[in-house]
Amino acid sequence: MSSFFETDIPLINLLIRAIVVYFSILLLLRIGGKRQMGQMEATEFVAILLISNAVQNAMNGGDNSLAAGIFLATILIASSALVTYLTFKSRIMRNLFEGTPTLLIHKGKILPKNIAKEFLSESEIRTLLRKQGFHHLADVEVAILEADGTLSITPTHAPVGVK
Repeated sequence: MSSFFETDIPLINLLIRAIVVYFSILLLLRIGGKRQMGQMEATEFVAILLISNAVQNAMNGGDNSLAAGIFLATILIASSALVTYLTFKSRIMRNLFEGTPTLLIHKGKILPKNIAKEFLSESEIRTLLRKQGFHHLADVEVAILEADGTLSITPTHAPVGVK
Protein backbone atom coordinates (compact mmCIF):
# COMPACT_ATOMS: atom_id res chain seq x y z
CA MET A 1 0.00 0.00 0.00
CA SER A 2 2.85 2.40 0.75
CA SER A 3 4.05 2.21 -2.90
CA PHE A 4 1.05 4.34 -3.90
CA PHE A 5 2.46 7.23 -1.93
CA GLU A 6 6.16 6.90 -2.66
CA THR A 7 7.65 9.08 -5.36
CA ASP A 8 10.66 8.30 -7.53
CA ILE A 9 11.68 11.96 -7.61
CA PRO A 10 12.06 14.34 -4.64
CA LEU A 11 8.96 16.50 -4.09
CA ILE A 12 10.98 19.72 -4.47
CA ASN A 13 11.99 18.56 -7.97
CA LEU A 14 8.32 17.94 -8.86
CA LEU A 15 7.38 21.32 -7.36
CA ILE A 16 9.91 23.21 -9.48
CA ARG A 17 8.99 21.27 -12.63
CA ALA A 18 5.26 21.92 -12.18
CA ILE A 19 5.70 25.65 -11.57
CA VAL A 20 8.09 26.12 -14.51
CA VAL A 21 5.82 24.19 -16.90
CA TYR A 22 2.65 25.95 -15.67
CA PHE A 23 4.01 29.47 -16.09
CA SER A 24 5.78 28.62 -19.37
CA ILE A 25 2.57 27.30 -20.94
CA LEU A 26 0.56 30.21 -19.56
CA LEU A 27 2.96 32.73 -21.08
CA LEU A 28 3.18 30.83 -24.37
CA LEU A 29 -0.61 30.85 -24.66
CA ARG A 30 -0.62 34.60 -23.97
CA ILE A 31 1.96 35.10 -26.73
CA GLY A 32 -0.26 32.98 -28.99
CA GLY A 33 -2.96 35.63 -28.77
CA LYS A 34 -6.54 36.00 -27.63
CA ARG A 35 -7.91 33.62 -30.23
CA GLN A 36 -6.21 30.72 -28.47
CA MET A 37 -8.56 31.28 -25.57
CA GLY A 38 -11.82 32.58 -27.02
CA GLN A 39 -12.57 31.49 -30.54
CA MET A 40 -10.54 28.30 -30.71
CA GLU A 41 -10.58 26.51 -34.04
CA ALA A 42 -9.98 22.79 -34.46
CA THR A 43 -6.27 23.21 -35.22
CA GLU A 44 -5.76 25.36 -32.12
CA PHE A 45 -7.72 22.90 -29.96
CA VAL A 46 -5.55 20.01 -31.20
CA ALA A 47 -2.43 22.06 -30.42
CA ILE A 48 -3.63 22.62 -26.84
CA LEU A 49 -4.27 18.90 -26.39
CA LEU A 50 -0.85 18.01 -27.76
CA ILE A 51 0.85 20.59 -25.56
CA SER A 52 -0.62 18.92 -22.49
CA ASN A 53 0.76 15.59 -23.61
CA ALA A 54 4.14 17.06 -24.58
CA VAL A 55 4.77 18.65 -21.19
CA GLN A 56 3.57 15.74 -19.06
CA ASN A 57 7.01 14.14 -18.75
CA ALA A 58 8.64 17.53 -18.28
CA MET A 59 6.50 17.91 -15.17
CA ASN A 60 6.62 14.44 -13.69
CA GLY A 61 10.17 13.54 -14.76
CA GLY A 62 9.01 9.99 -15.44
CA ASP A 63 7.48 9.59 -11.99
CA ASN A 64 4.02 8.13 -12.60
CA SER A 65 3.20 7.43 -8.98
CA LEU A 66 -0.13 8.34 -7.44
CA ALA A 67 1.58 10.66 -4.98
CA ALA A 68 3.41 12.53 -7.74
CA GLY A 69 0.18 12.93 -9.72
CA ILE A 70 -1.73 14.29 -6.72
CA PHE A 71 1.18 16.54 -5.75
CA LEU A 72 1.48 17.93 -9.29
CA ALA A 73 -2.29 18.53 -9.50
CA THR A 74 -2.10 20.40 -6.19
CA ILE A 75 0.78 22.54 -7.45
CA LEU A 76 -1.08 23.36 -10.69
CA ILE A 77 -4.23 24.37 -8.80
CA ALA A 78 -2.16 26.44 -6.35
CA SER A 79 -0.36 28.11 -9.27
CA SER A 80 -3.70 28.93 -10.88
CA ALA A 81 -4.96 30.39 -7.59
CA LEU A 82 -1.77 32.44 -7.31
CA VAL A 83 -2.22 33.86 -10.82
CA THR A 84 -5.84 34.69 -10.00
CA TYR A 85 -4.75 36.52 -6.85
CA LEU A 86 -1.91 38.38 -8.61
CA THR A 87 -4.14 39.49 -11.49
CA PHE A 88 -6.74 40.70 -8.98
CA LYS A 89 -4.18 42.72 -7.00
CA SER A 90 -1.95 44.08 -9.77
CA ARG A 91 -2.70 45.77 -13.09
CA ILE A 92 0.77 44.83 -14.35
CA MET A 93 0.14 41.15 -13.58
CA ARG A 94 -3.37 41.38 -15.09
CA ASN A 95 -1.94 42.78 -18.33
CA LEU A 96 0.85 40.18 -18.34
CA PHE A 97 -1.32 37.12 -17.72
CA GLU A 98 -4.69 38.17 -19.13
CA GLY A 99 -3.91 40.83 -21.73
CA THR A 100 -5.92 43.88 -22.64
CA PRO A 101 -8.99 44.44 -24.84
CA THR A 102 -8.53 45.50 -28.47
CA LEU A 103 -10.90 47.81 -30.33
CA LEU A 104 -11.73 46.16 -33.70
CA ILE A 105 -14.61 48.29 -34.98
CA HIS A 106 -15.34 51.94 -34.27
CA LYS A 107 -18.46 53.69 -35.59
CA GLY A 108 -19.12 50.95 -38.14
CA LYS A 109 -15.56 50.91 -39.51
CA ILE A 110 -13.14 48.01 -39.13
CA LEU A 111 -9.74 49.07 -37.80
CA PRO A 112 -7.31 47.14 -40.05
CA LYS A 113 -4.23 47.68 -37.87
CA ASN A 114 -6.01 46.29 -34.81
CA ILE A 115 -7.45 43.21 -36.53
CA ALA A 116 -4.03 42.47 -38.02
CA LYS A 117 -2.52 42.73 -34.52
CA GLU A 118 -4.95 40.03 -33.38
CA PHE A 119 -4.34 37.87 -36.49
CA LEU A 120 -7.97 38.19 -37.59
CA SER A 121 -9.21 38.75 -41.12
CA GLU A 122 -12.08 41.01 -42.11
CA SER A 123 -14.12 37.96 -43.11
CA GLU A 124 -13.58 36.43 -39.65
CA ILE A 125 -14.78 39.67 -38.05
CA ARG A 126 -17.90 39.66 -40.24
CA THR A 127 -18.57 36.02 -39.31
CA LEU A 128 -18.28 36.83 -35.60
CA LEU A 129 -20.66 39.77 -36.08
CA ARG A 130 -23.23 37.62 -37.89
CA LYS A 131 -23.08 35.03 -35.12
CA GLN A 132 -24.16 37.78 -32.74
CA GLY A 133 -26.94 39.01 -35.05
CA PHE A 134 -25.18 41.94 -36.72
CA HIS A 135 -25.34 41.76 -40.50
CA HIS A 136 -24.10 45.27 -41.35
CA LEU A 137 -21.08 47.14 -40.04
CA ALA A 138 -23.22 50.26 -39.79
CA ASP A 139 -25.17 48.53 -37.00
CA VAL A 140 -22.02 48.35 -34.85
CA GLU A 141 -20.91 51.35 -32.83
CA VAL A 142 -18.02 49.49 -31.18
CA ALA A 143 -16.69 45.92 -31.28
CA ILE A 144 -14.00 44.95 -28.80
CA LEU A 145 -12.01 41.74 -28.66
CA GLU A 146 -11.85 41.17 -24.91
CA ALA A 147 -8.78 39.83 -23.15
CA ASP A 148 -10.49 36.43 -22.80
CA GLY A 149 -11.03 36.17 -26.58
CA THR A 150 -14.75 37.00 -26.62
CA LEU A 151 -16.18 39.73 -28.83
CA SER A 152 -18.21 42.48 -27.16
CA ILE A 153 -20.43 44.54 -29.45
CA THR A 154 -22.19 47.82 -28.77
CA PRO A 155 -24.88 48.49 -31.38
CA THR A 156 -25.48 51.87 -32.93
CA HIS A 157 -28.64 53.49 -31.69
CA ALA A 158 -31.45 54.29 -34.10
CA PRO A 159 -32.43 57.98 -34.14
CA VAL A 160 -35.24 58.92 -31.76
CA GLY A 161 -38.65 58.22 -33.33
CA VAL A 162 -37.33 55.61 -35.78
CA LYS A 163 -38.55 52.07 -35.22
